[in-house]
Amino acid sequence: MPPLQDDMGNALNLARPPRRVVSLVPSLTEALASSRPDVLVGATRWCTHPSDLDVVRVRGTKNPDRDAIVGLRPDLVIANKEENRELDVARLRAAGVPVWVTVIETVPQALDSLERMFTEALETSIPDWLDAARALWSDPLPHAVATAAVPIWRDPWMVVGKSTFTGDLLRRASLANAFAAHPSRYPRVALEEIDRLDVDVVLLPDEPYAFSGHDGPEAFRRAPTRLVNGRLITWYGPSLLPSHDMLRELVSAM
Repeated sequence: MPPLQDDMGNALNLARPPRRVVSLVPSLTEALASSRPDVLVGATRWCTHPSDLDVVRVRGTKNPDRDAIVGLRPDLVIANKEENRELDVARLRAAGVPVWVTVIETVPQALDSLERMFTEALETSIPDWLDAARALWSDPLPHAVATAAVPIWRDPWMVVGKSTFTGDLLRRASLANAFAAHPSRYPRVALEEIDRLDVDVVLLPDEPYAFSGHDGPEAFRRAPTRLVNGRLITWYGPSLLPSHDMLRELVSAM
């Protein structure tokens, strides 16, 4: 039997299916809490779903409390290449903690990575919500009917660029990303550059920057804006189900 490998090809030697798991990724925390809450013992303070999640908090995704994580005696830590630092992963491994690192830049990658996490890392069955998400998001790439820009921060303004999960999710919902051809994944751009583009909508999510009715839309003079639930366009996991409905409704209303 080939050795267990995470999404980056790192080998893991697990003596048994994990019984104590720490998640450093909000999306994956929600996925675990919805399907294997019995094994989840720790998560970051950014892991906000489900709202009643009752586990030890180990600071943030970029500054996890490694001593606290080791103290929880996890059989496995779940991390992500984009959201977590390589240094933290390396130091946890040096402390003897197995770490499963996911790589997710597209919707198909998310679906496959989640399936492997459950079936290979946790040695459990595929959750019903994951089968449902695969059914919703596995259609051929549709024709883009509108173009959207997606700021994720202001002062400085940053947007979703190339090779991102969010960009791929929107494209599969018939929304082309206005900055998909930018050489950076999350480029800094001037507000004027966003506003002068011929876009159908600027989507303003409530995370990672908390855009709101009085913080974001007022900055744009030309481009129409729409406030959206950030979890539904940036998270992968159970959120893939409501995100499909939300984006379908958004596109239908344009």
